[in-house]
Amino acid sequence: MNARPDFDLQPTLIGETISLRPLHADDFEPLYAAASDPLIWEQHPEPLRYQRPVFAGFFSGAVASGGALVATDNRAGGVIGSSRYYDWNPDAREVTVGYTFLARSHWGGSINREMKQLMLGHAFVFAKVVWFHVGSNNWRSRKAMEKIGGTLSHTARVESNGVAHDYAFYKIEAPP
Repeated sequence: MNARPDFDLQPTLIGETISLRPLHADDFEPLYAAASDPLIWEQHPEPLRYQRPVFAGFFSGAVASGGALVATDNRAGGVIGSSRYYDWNPDAREVTVGYTFLARSHWGGSINREMKQLMLGHAFVFAKVVWFHVGSNNWRSRKAMEKIGGTLSHTARVESNGVAHDYAFYKIEAPP
């Protein structure tokens, strides 16, 4: 597999039911509306992310990352969540996908799988391994990772903004 040298961290990806596009600063209000449900974050390492000031910090980081994507519903047209590419390592040809969330209205069906398939398909143009960092106690997301073929590699404590959290590291390798 020949990889392109430069990973496009903010592609537009169009699926059957959702689309992913680059996150812009003017996406704050619709994305916050999708994220403002406390139940989305109850198992997350940052369970207060539904609060506007906490979400504002998350959003600023997403914009600054240069790899954040907004998920929209192709039928209804509204913003339903987001995800992000980060930690691109061109030498190892590895990238991480994370900071993913979906509005609860889009849980339980095929949307998360479609989002990850779109992102994996794009990533494997450039990478041979895609990593996912999931909060160790986020059993919903861990189960979802296993459903899409993620293999648990290891667990580790990661510090972010001066706070340490335990994460499970999953990986998916490019198909042969």
